[in-house]
Amino acid sequence: MQSKAQAKWIRMSPRKVRRVVDQIRGKKAGEAIDMLTFMPYKAAKPVWKVLNSAMYNLIHHEKHPISRSDAEDMVIVEAYADQGPTLPRRFRARARGRAMPILKRTSHITLVISDV
Repeated sequence: MQSKAQAKWIRMSPRKVRRVVDQIRGKKAGEAIDMLTFMPYKAAKPVWKVLNSAMYNLIHHEKHPISRSDAEDMVIVEAYADQGPTLPRRFRARARGRAMPILKRTSHITLVISDV
């Protein structure tokens, strides 16, 4: 059985989130939580929240409830961070009197865990 959790419009560039997500893909959920707890990256906190949400969804599923200890043995099957909408807020001065927008990037984090 699989469980999916998603966090959308996280105010962080997807490149920074992918650095964290790539390290936990394919790992057990309990091991991934330990890794995310001690990672020095700012992106580890939203990924940790999404992983806990996916585990909660698996534990409290209506048809097949699973114990918390079994959920920690689940494997992260899919983990990716897609680019969300970019928010152009202000402008930065460039060469020869031009202006370029300062891009505020967002990302969508998706994790799928399974009991395989």
